[in-house]
Amino acid sequence: PKMKEDHCLHAALLCLGVLCYSHGLATERLNHSRPSLHGHHEKGKEGQVLHRSKRGWVWNQFFVIEEYTGPDPVLVGRLHSDIDSGDGNIKYILSGEGAGIIFVIDDKSGNIHATKTLDREERAQYTLTAQAVDRNTNRPLEPPSEFIVKVQDINDNPPEFLHENYHANVPERSNVGTSVIQVTASDADDPTYGNSAKLVYSILEGQPYFSVEAQTGIIRTALPNMDREAKEEYHVVIQAKDMGGHMGGLSGTTKVTITLTDVNDNPPKFPQSVYQMSVSEAAVPGEEVGRVKAKDPDIGENGLVAYSIIDGDGMDMFEITTDYETQEGVVKLKKTLDYETKKSYSLKVEAANVHIDPKFISNGPFKDTVTVKIAVEDADEPPVFLKPSYVFEVQENAASGTVVGKVHAKDPDAANSAIRYSIDRHTDLERYFVINAEDGNIKTIKALDREEMAWHNISVFAVEVHKQHQEAKVPVAIKVVDVNDNAPKFAAAYEAFVCENARSNQQFITISADDKDDSANGPRFIFSLPPEIIHNPNFTLRDNRDNTASVLVRREGFSRQKQDLYLLPIVISDGGVPPLSSTNTLTIRVCGCDGSGSLLSCNAEAYVLNAGLSTGALIAILACIVILLVIVVLFVTLKRQKKEPLIVFEEEDVRENIITYDDEGGGEEDTEAFDIATLQNPDGINGFIPRKDIKPEFQYLPRPGLRPAPNSVDVDDFINTRIQEADNDPTAPPYDSIQIYGYEGRGSVAGSLSSLESATTDSDLDYDYLQNWGPRFKKLADLYGSKDTFDDDS
Repeated sequence: PKMKEDHCLHAALLCLGVLCYSHGLATERLNHSRPSLHGHHEKGKEGQVLHRSKRGWVWNQFFVIEEYTGPDPVLVGRLHSDIDSGDGNIKYILSGEGAGIIFVIDDKSGNIHATKTLDREERAQYTLTAQAVDRNTNRPLEPPSEFIVKVQDINDNPPEFLHENYHANVPERSNVGTSVIQVTASDADDPTYGNSAKLVYSILEGQPYFSVEAQTGIIRTALPNMDREAKEEYHVVIQAKDMGGHMGGLSGTTKVTITLTDVNDNPPKFPQSVYQMSVSEAAVPGEEVGRVKAKDPDIGENGLVAYSIIDGDGMDMFEITTDYETQEGVVKLKKTLDYETKKSYSLKVEAANVHIDPKFISNGPFKDTVTVKIAVEDADEPPVFLKPSYVFEVQENAASGTVVGKVHAKDPDAANSAIRYSIDRHTDLERYFVINAEDGNIKTIKALDREEMAWHNISVFAVEVHKQHQEAKVPVAIKVVDVNDNAPKFAAAYEAFVCENARSNQQFITISADDKDDSANGPRFIFSLPPEIIHNPNFTLRDNRDNTASVLVRREGFSRQKQDLYLLPIVISDGGVPPLSSTNTLTIRVCGCDGSGSLLSCNAEAYVLNAGLSTGALIAILACIVILLVIVVLFVTLKRQKKEPLIVFEEEDVRENIITYDDEGGGEEDTEAFDIATLQNPDGINGFIPRKDIKPEFQYLPRPGLRPAPNSVDVDDFINTRIQEADNDPTAPPYDSIQIYGYEGRGSVAGSLSSLESATTDSDLDYDYLQNWGPRFKKLADLYGSKDTFDDDS
């Protein structure tokens, strides 16, 4: 508080001194500039007298100090004209910027005062215009003249930084004097007047770690080997002071947060010298065993660590990878372990930085090592086959019970339990094989055929006797070895054609053979003719020694008329041990050929026809025969139509028409509808109709007085005759009962809709209410009037 009072006192004294100085200077300038109203004469070069009139007043710039807070207005200056005699007839007028508001003038004396406090930082100068006029007439006595009032600066603005807070980074362990950041402040005071705007920078907080250049504001490191791991962030306060930093100057401050960025100056370090781990022998390769971690205080890429195994008896059994998210080394199983073989392993693991800064290589090797001891735990393991797979061979057609091979498995545990074997029947659906459960011998159950299946792939299970859940499985491939049990045959169903004009020794077909046996028992094939026909006069055979044979013509002059088909037996032998052979028959047809050897026909009948008639003549003959047959058929058909006309056109069947038009039927439910065929029953002509639904007790003979009714009788007579027969039949109603004519169906829930008998029935219905339905129902009411009225009318 005391220091603040001293600063205010110094500022007040300084302002008062500047004010007095400026007032005296302005008064002196005004007095010196007061013009004389008297003119003087000068001669020109040619002797002419020139008259020069002087200005009414001449003055320099006025000055007024800013931020004046006195009780009275500040006197800026005084205007006075030489023509002013002091009688008060001259009036001074002031106009321009701030006239009448900031600056006022005494119109009699010409004194100019500033009525308000001025701030140079808001406005540095004002331009005004002064003029002397006659007080009574306002007539300008002199031309107007401009002058400037300048606001004189004082140190009233402290320095201000561009930002209230700054943030900067600098690498740790930087050399002394390393530039961190430059801070800049500004002062609103006039830099051309005094030292009000001359700034000097200094550090208030942050020593001894940092320093600042007084003139530029650049912050630099002041201590060497600053360690980020010890302290990462620093807070520095910088001051900017005007007046060149002298006493009485104003100041401003800013805060700078400086962060030390990381460099790789620390090697990784394991927190312990030995790691203990364990893993079951049943673990599969790739399974995680454990983790190690070396600590590195550096961050980012400077703290990245890579792990590797550099030594130990478990280098082949284990591997280590780096988890870059947790910066841990993950020890994994590389191969399958066996507790019975080796119970523990030792590894030497190294952790090294990925990125090394050459500037800090002198700090030592950026890596560390640790020992990892891994104990193998015993596990109950399933049986293990001595081989991962088995391949056996057995000859086809071998007798049942033939030994194919033997598989063997053992219990790897110390208990060494007994093993039982079995075949997976899903792999041997036909049950060709069986295995001895005790010793693992595989035998055949039935004969094998290589041509049916050359390989049998089965699976054998091995389980411990006392632990059925411990099971192992091994694939067994059984190859069926071929024996020569299939004779060769023609590769296709051959049929050869030989021309009648074939030349002697002319080849007309090449044949080949096929053998189902393996190549060792198949080709090469040997072709030959049977001994009994080897000297036949028609054909011969030539073995080409490439598993094919050619058939040749031995003579000339074949004739289809004499023989058009030849059967040539051919013997084919294979190269097996012992060799097998078969006799195959080649069919050879004799055909007619043209001069170039192209086949024309292989049919003997066609050859005979060609001698008498041509093909065109044969076609013409066939066409004529077909036309004659069609004419005969049409003639017979037309004649039958004339002799037997249809009954519908020859005579009308009145009975059918009557039945059709008058049959009401029973609708969809009428399953006993009348059939006109009943009336046309030929048995009815004889006067006797047998019952088909029941067996009559005795045969009814027709009455002698009744005569048969021909087809041309009237329907009325015909029906009457049937009625008489029905009445006289003592057994039952006739088959064509007359009741069918009045049948309307059965099962109908509705009564009859007919009103023909409405007036004669004793109905209890009362239709008098129809009289109340209005004129529209008057006719209906009359038709269905009261019963009394109807009785009276009758």
